[in-house]
Amino acid sequence: MPRKFLELAVTPSVLRAQEQAYGRARVVSGAPERDVLGPSEIEFIAERDSFYMATVTESGWPYVQHRGGPAGFLRVVGPATLGFADHQGNRQLLSTGNVGADDRVSLFLMDYPHRRRLKLLGHARIESASGNAALVERLAEPSLRPLVERLFLVDVVAFDWNCPKYITPRFTADELRGVVEPLTQRIADLERQLERQAKGGDAV
Repeated sequence: MPRKFLELAVTPSVLRAQEQAYGRARVVSGAPERDVLGPSEIEFIAERDSFYMATVTESGWPYVQHRGGPAGFLRVVGPATLGFADHQGNRQLLSTGNVGADDRVSLFLMDYPHRRRLKLLGHARIESASGNAALVERLAEPSLRPLVERLFLVDVVAFDWNCPKYITPRFTADELRGVVEPLTQRIADLERQLERQAKGGDAV
């Protein structure tokens, strides 16, 4: 069970809040230097087509940005390193600027259909796409490579899984299509059979 996440997240103020609310606090200590991503985490990350990334502004405000792309666009590139390509966007560069001042990030990955979520803490660094053709090739789909401006690499320090409680199942158009298309085909087959029956053909 990963322990580093809670050791980092449970600060003295969190302990005081736990004590006030529940009469006791959950102290986490003795965690390893980092939580190691296992096969379950790697597989889960590879299946995601979006995630949320939080950074911290120089004035101390949190900033959360949604990132999306083809399934697997967030890639495991090392035992404890994730990477993704950053494409042309609205040119605000909020996450990019924040990471330049404070490299700490939090990633939140959701699997709505199966009601699972994975959260990670790590340190991010940014590389320019210019002069990093091999890394662009590794992190971006061929059709998107011309749009890549920079590359985010995240050194994962800790992760934790959340319970499924209160996660409302949601489905993408592709996920729904996989369920609906066989039913649509079955309806079409039955309609053709009924049409033949009405014309005196085979019974349903």
